[in-house]
Amino acid sequence: QVQLVESGGGLVQPGGSLRLSCAASGSIISLYRMGWYRQAPGLQRELVAVIPSVGTPNYADSVKGRFTISRDNAKNTVYLQMNSLKPDDTAVYYCNLLGFGYNYWGQGTQVTVSS
Repeated sequence: QVQLVESGGGLVQPGGSLRLSCAASGSIISLYRMGWYRQAPGLQRELVAVIPSVGTPNYADSVKGRFTISRDNAKNTVYLQMNSLKPDDTAVYYCNLLGFGYNYWGQGTQVTVSS
């Protein structure tokens, strides 16, 4: 059974930064595509960034140049560095593991951008 546990969310002022972490257990993340998604109240869950097992990351247009996804396979952890945060970035952020018929989600971590 794969478990994904997100951490690092919180309240931050506009223009600030946060780094989210997603620690995986029960599987080796190096084999899978890892992603970050977010869901704001009343809206559908949307893709923020994905990083394949091999290759370059992809980002939603709304976060390009501000967010960076990375993975540390030795620690079985994926990160999302978020800079220049805006109020529109407020959402619950979810970690996702995808591949080989598997599709797992974490429980989510709240990010609130407000002055």
